[in-house]
Amino acid sequence: MKTRPNKQTKQHNFMAYRRFAIMFSTLLILISIASLAIRGLNLGVDFTGGSVIEIGYPHTANVDEIRSALKKAGYEASVQSFGSDKDILIRLAPDNESHNKDNISQKILEVLEQQTAGVKMRRVEFIGPQIGDELRDQGGIAMLLALAGILIYVTLRFEFRFSIGSVVALMHDIIITLGFFSVLSVEFDLTILAAILAIIGYSLNDTIVVFDRVRENFLKIRKATTEESINTSINQTLSRTIVTSLTTLLVLLALFLFGGEIIHGFALAMIVGVVIGTYSSIYVASSSLLIMGVTREALLPPTPDESEEIEQMP
Repeated sequence: MKTRPNKQTKQHNFMAYRRFAIMFSTLLILISIASLAIRGLNLGVDFTGGSVIEIGYPHTANVDEIRSALKKAGYEASVQSFGSDKDILIRLAPDNESHNKDNISQKILEVLEQQTAGVKMRRVEFIGPQIGDELRDQGGIAMLLALAGILIYVTLRFEFRFSIGSVVALMHDIIITLGFFSVLSVEFDLTILAAILAIIGYSLNDTIVVFDRVRENFLKIRKATTEESINTSINQTLSRTIVTSLTTLLVLLALFLFGGEIIHGFALAMIVGVVIGTYSSIYVASSSLLIMGVTREALLPPTPDESEEIEQMP
């Protein structure tokens, strides 16, 4: 009885489009850098300093009406629900006339009491500009340390050129994500910085999976060229990459739509990071291996010289 031959899975030639991917990535990076240089980031109270005021309402609070009332009174404030729909968190940049948190909170309370009776002050915190600068510097240092640790880890696990490729892909993801927030002028706070660090971990995990399969195929498929081995590796890990990214995006979309204002920025940063990170794992990290000339011989274990083996024999 004849058996039907197994149909081979169709192989997509991803590396054939790497030049277009490089041009696309370069364009996004240039736009991001230009926006960061000209517009900068819309830093929140966490980094600039200012007042954080928690207000309790006797009934469901209308965030839009509160924001409009504060704007009419001359306050440019960030207003969002906090915990329940009766609790409101107000963030204010440092007052130009006075940094006295009691004066600011009292004025805010008076404005809100004119709009709604029974409003209560729950909490008032003041973040000085110096503390904001320290948070910004520490966040930048944390990011650099994470990249340095990744460089060492990938070098020890694979090869130095693999570590360069992974760091290039991570820098690509970080710059484009920061550029996204700069172009749209979305407020950048500590939750978004936390998301940036989480993006580093997510994108690295995806890149390591691809690199591990690349190393395996370099040693297994001996007659294949470097480009063919990388293409095969991407195709073999593609289903895992897509499923992981889609399930992660479903959770992040739920957080973005229903998680409230507090987690809104974090979810948005993660959505952008997951999309860019998935793309960079397929094209940026893999293309960098071809650009740097990684070959199968670079991953082979060193073999002892035959003459030395003869001399060591009794």
